[in-house]
Amino acid sequence: MILNYIWIGLILLAVVTGIVQAVCFGQTDIFSAILNSTFANAKTGFEISLGLTGVLSLWMGIMKIGEQAGVVRQMSRVVTPFFTRIFPELPKGHPAFGSMLMNISATMLGIDNAATPLGLQAMREMQETNPDKSKASNPMIMFMVLVTSGLTLVPVSIMTYRAQMGAANPADVFLPILLATYFAAMAGFISVAVIQKINLFDKVILGTLGGLTLFVGLVIWAAMRLPQEVVSRWSGVIAAVLLLGVICWFVIAGMVKKINVYDAFIDGAKDGFKTAVGIIPYLIAMLVAVGMFRAGGAMDLLVNGIAWLFARMGLNTDFVPALPTALMRPLSGSGARGLMVDAMMQYGADSFVGRLVSIVQGSTDTTFYILAVYFGSINIKDTRYAVVCGLIADFCGIVAAILLGYLFFH
Repeated sequence: MILNYIWIGLILLAVVTGIVQAVCFGQTDIFSAILNSTFANAKTGFEISLGLTGVLSLWMGIMKIGEQAGVVRQMSRVVTPFFTRIFPELPKGHPAFGSMLMNISATMLGIDNAATPLGLQAMREMQETNPDKSKASNPMIMFMVLVTSGLTLVPVSIMTYRAQMGAANPADVFLPILLATYFAAMAGFISVAVIQKINLFDKVILGTLGGLTLFVGLVIWAAMRLPQEVVSRWSGVIAAVLLLGVICWFVIAGMVKKINVYDAFIDGAKDGFKTAVGIIPYLIAMLVAVGMFRAGGAMDLLVNGIAWLFARMGLNTDFVPALPTALMRPLSGSGARGLMVDAMMQYGADSFVGRLVSIVQGSTDTTFYILAVYFGSINIKDTRYAVVCGLIADFCGIVAAILLGYLFFH
């Protein structure tokens, strides 16, 4: 229901803003821009879905092998103590636990191509025990908010863009990005836990979060003492080794269990293809609304309004050029990425704005895209409070990114 209102709101804001610009400033070509954006983004939505087809088929095929070989069930046992407390409505040892663990691990390593299929597999497994197939269950919402917070240990892609844009030290944003995305993840988790009345003071939850915090601290300590090239190279190597290790592990386990590995892969790949096709309408709907919102000038109007408000309050406004990236981040990953690169080109990669847009880009994930893809894959119509909690994570991550930008670089 909330997605419905947001979708309508984005379109109406685009049209109203376009009318105002046409009437007050004579920009009659604004309507052509809005219309062209609908076609362009519809095409983009289809192309993204098409690109996902191969990846989804591959990883759902691999997951089917792991499922039949019993590996996913073994992985579920490892995280069961923690997951049974934050997903209390799922039975102990639920197969979704293994898929969620692999998804979160891939996200933390920055491997989006592998994370998405694993997340969709987890959603399908949770849907099997969902009493209302059209409404998001509590475990689905908790998982979705954790995904949208986008906790990433090493933001290799952002450091790569900074290197391409001529940054003297592309990795100088590593620590603030890690801190910002960690704050976003904690804000999203706590907001959902409060709504679902999960006991945050449970010893297992406190121990797990404490261990994660310690691990993040160790990653920061190690990364700050190594050159950026070393960090980028080893993060890529570790990610590749882990992915290849998972594939080999699943295949060998299937052989040991004497299952037909090839047939299992084909069955999973077929499911992946069907899932990719089912995503298309949801993805196109969201991308078209976001494209209209941007093309109609509503984004610029919002940024200018925030700049005016902060100036009237007598506060520093050096962060304002980074706001387009911040506002676009929950709506469109590619759009935010383009705005980040544009800001670095305009102000310089090592400027305050250039560093700040990098931190903002890495602080959270693309909430509306993820909600459209993940819930769309299982035909969930009522997302309940998933959008609200996802946006809380986004807001906290972006605010943290701005504050950390001032702390480290202003």
